[in-house]
Amino acid sequence: MHTFETIPIDLVEFNPFTKIGKEWGVVTAGTKTKANAMTISWGGVGVLWGKNVVFVFIRDSRYTKEFMDRNEFFSVSFFSKEYRAALNYLGSHSGRDGDKFAESGLTPAYRHSIPYIDEGNFILLCSKLSATRITEDSFLKSNLKEKWYQDGDMHTMYIAEIIDVLAR
Repeated sequence: MHTFETIPIDLVEFNPFTKIGKEWGVVTAGTKTKANAMTISWGGVGVLWGKNVVFVFIRDSRYTKEFMDRNEFFSVSFFSKEYRAALNYLGSHSGRDGDKFAESGLTPAYRHSIPYIDEGNFILLCSKLSATRITEDSFLKSNLKEKWYQDGDMHTMYIAEIIDVLAR
């Protein structure tokens, strides 16, 4: 495999509707001794508070949320199509029940002590700026709660500064 190169963020060509919504990403959080990862298909990128940011949503029930809440940094990794089965695995199994990295065939790697997935081809290394829990009273359209949160398993929105972009 080729090694990653750091690329300036102003050279990034990235369609969030395709990359996040259709191809999916993987959020990885934790430390060199213990990390966890999960597939995401909700989120985005943009500019906020004078910074280039990513925002991701993680449900209360997800094991990865514990790692997000305990650590300042996380990554979002993107992959070629050949890893779709691994992303399906990460999105449908809990790290509480076993080693998701080993089971999915993916390898955790670290840069600046931030975990990411080595098989990815495009990585955002991120420093958390904000964590806001989505609550029932925050909906302006009542059908959103009915459609997405019938079980009460709400999301937290994490906004993070993109501190490094890695690409192959």
